[in-house]
Amino acid sequence: MKLITKKSLLKTAFFTAFFSLILSCNSSSDDPHSEYSDKIESVTLLKTTKSWDGTLYPAYPTTQPEISVLKIAVPPNKALDWHKHPVINAAYVEKGEIQVERKEDGKTQWIRKGQVLPEMVNIGHRGKTGDQGVTLIVFYSGTPDIPLSEPVK
Repeated sequence: MKLITKKSLLKTAFFTAFFSLILSCNSSSDDPHSEYSDKIESVTLLKTTKSWDGTLYPAYPTTQPEISVLKIAVPPNKALDWHKHPVINAAYVEKGEIQVERKEDGKTQWIRKGQVLPEMVNIGHRGKTGDQGVTLIVFYSGTPDIPLSEPVK
């Protein structure tokens, strides 16, 4: 009969703990639908007739519509140039946060991860990031002949 030494017992315990740790770190799943429930879900993130500052949106263009979706990343502690949007748009904050500022009076509002910003139309504004920076998914509802953004002096 072979005796189990203290050294071999420690070695076995170490390898068992090590492999248990490795296996417990595997967060993958054999079920590709594991992040979803078994029901179809829909959440309205934004439905509005006004921009974040309360201004009513203008009537939608009567020409051929065009939808554009942009992913915009702004580094930390950066201010965008003053600009305006001639078309209706909304930005979803994928990560980080951004402060929007209206040029005419300096009114501001912070928009953070998971929130949706109903942008202003034809009103000068800019965004400024803090220490986190921001990644936005922006949905524009315009026409092929109208730019998404224009500079403001």
